[in-house]
Amino acid sequence: MERLNLRHLRTFLAVADTRSPTAAAARVRVSQPAVTQSVAKLEREAGGPLFDRTPQGFFLTGRGRLFEARVRRALDRLDAALADAAPRLAVTATAAQLRALGAMVEAQNFTLAARALGLAQPTVHRAISQLEQDAGRPLFERTSFGLVATRPARRLAQAAHLAFAEIAQAEADMAEAEGRDGGRLVIGALPLSRSVVLPDAIARFRALRPTAPVRVLDGTYDDLLTGLRRGDIDVLLGALRDPAPVEDVTQEALFRDGLAVLARPGHPLAGQAGLSLAGLLDRQWVVPRPGTPSRALFDTQIGTMGLPLPESVVECGSILLMREILSRSDMLGCISSRQAAAEVSRGLLVRLDVGHDWPERAIGLTVRVGWVPTRAQAQFLDLLRAVSSDLDGRGDQGA
Repeated sequence: MERLNLRHLRTFLAVADTRSPTAAAARVRVSQPAVTQSVAKLEREAGGPLFDRTPQGFFLTGRGRLFEARVRRALDRLDAALADAAPRLAVTATAAQLRALGAMVEAQNFTLAARALGLAQPTVHRAISQLEQDAGRPLFERTSFGLVATRPARRLAQAAHLAFAEIAQAEADMAEAEGRDGGRLVIGALPLSRSVVLPDAIARFRALRPTAPVRVLDGTYDDLLTGLRRGDIDVLLGALRDPAPVEDVTQEALFRDGLAVLARPGHPLAGQAGLSLAGLLDRQWVVPRPGTPSRALFDTQIGTMGLPLPESVVECGSILLMREILSRSDMLGCISSRQAAAEVSRGLLVRLDVGHDWPERAIGLTVRVGWVPTRAQAQFLDLLRAVSSDLDGRGDQGA
């Protein structure tokens, strides 16, 4: 449903509620032929009938019930944000205008927003101008850094992103009901998950669903969290934050993980027993980036000993880069124990015998509050849980 029409969706819900095109026409203030045309267009795009037409009225089909649930969730969310920005926008705002708003909130510049949407700059300018005119208030503040969205505009852009994502979920639901793979699976992968849990879960998922689209995105936690909250990412997998970073996401712990001190094979310290963390702090280190749970554990443990942090530190979040740096030097690395397990088991790194009781951090899933996964997405979450359970059963082997 690429040419999303909000008025058609509202008309569809009116027919679902009243079971009558005539009553629906009165509710949405259009003609009955317009109602009939809107429903027919949605049915063509949905790939089949959404209503059974009977002498007693219009009744939702199975496909229609799936569609109705998603559309209602989408518009409930969107209408609350529209009312916050200006009540009139619930009547006048179009999907194209809301997409332009979302691009402008991110880009803070008409030219960049137009480029992101693949549109001409005047088209985006007109869309924003019309929204502001209908709202009767500015949605952006002009600053030396560009056009900065007001709070209602940011909230509306966020709600629109999530509403459009919800409609996309409806297409997947309807495809599933017909025995077809539909929709998408987009995973935000933090460093640990890329080497420990995710490969196995994806392999199992692909065996069950050979054609289902799967996309894995990596990046910083903040960037992936932003994608999750706006509906571009379905699930975020990696170290959990305590407390949860924002109120609109929920976290589920899958297993726990500590840290390991690593070195290259043949390192002078390799094979030595009873090393102390305090005795290694004058060496050069490769450690995770600030702001990550692993780095927080590293810094906190040194702080509890009343010692200063190492003076020579390289900060990176990639086990591959850490491995290559350690292989070329006598530097030491500190990273997730499970993340390093594959490198250690293959003989690419060695784990030093540092007699330190590292606290563990929770690894798991982060999803949006109230998110209703499609059948395929729910199946993938179950696979992640199963793989994590197997991982806990094996313990910390190889690391």
